[in-house]
Amino acid sequence: MSATIPDAYLDLLKKNIFASFVTLMADGSPQVTPVWIDFDGTYFVVNSALGRMKDRNIRRDPRVALSLSDPENPYRYLEVRGRVVEITQDGADEHVNAMAKKYLGQDVYPFRQPGEERVIYRIEADRISTMG
Repeated sequence: MSATIPDAYLDLLKKNIFASFVTLMADGSPQVTPVWIDFDGTYFVVNSALGRMKDRNIRRDPRVALSLSDPENPYRYLEVRGRVVEITQDGADEHVNAMAKKYLGQDVYPFRQPGEERVIYRIEADRISTMG
């Protein structure tokens, strides 16, 4: 069953803040990356490129965590523990462009590398913690 985000914290998902995205290495140690974050009303959505460390980690172990701190009050945060329930390339290019618009004000994601293939991870929250 999916955890619910308290209404008082939904604003964090509309701000241009980075989430710390934690995946698990093969030895069980955490690997963390700052990522752009999206929320579709049900799932947290992260966009990345195929073959990156987080991609390999998620395909081996779908358990992940996210932490979002309010830039106006770093003691106010949203922590998510959950699992990736969908991995897809469908719509990933359009999604990264939408995220570039949100975070950079640009219509097209400007950091694409030659041959890069984008991928979307949909994360279901099993537990949500908040403070502040």
